[in-house]
Amino acid sequence: QLQASGGGVVQSGGSLRLSCVAPRTIFSEFTTYEMGWYRQAPGTQRELVGTITTSGSTNFADSVKGRFSISRNNSRKTVLLQMNSLKPGDTAIYYCSAKRGLDTSWGQGTLVTVSS
Repeated sequence: QLQASGGGVVQSGGSLRLSCVAPRTIFSEFTTYEMGWYRQAPGTQRELVGTITTSGSTNFADSVKGRFSISRNNSRKTVLLQMNSLKPGDTAIYYCSAKRGLDTSWGQGTLVTVSS
């Protein structure tokens, strides 16, 4: 199971970095997976935050463009989500995903709370 960590409570305008480690079952093929971050606020559906392809190209939701960045470390089988200029609207449980073809794996989420 993907393991996300790094959540916590931060004031508006602050920064957090989330980390996600791939499960050992996909270690040897980690570079073939597109990795992503999603979030789900209370009472809402899960939404895309951003993705990073196998070649390192990134894509972000309009709501986080210019504030969030994603990187991957293929040797450590991890993907990072750097979140800057956080807003109360960013409060949610954040999930990482690993996608290859039609299959997507999810991990448990990590809670991010941004106080005003």
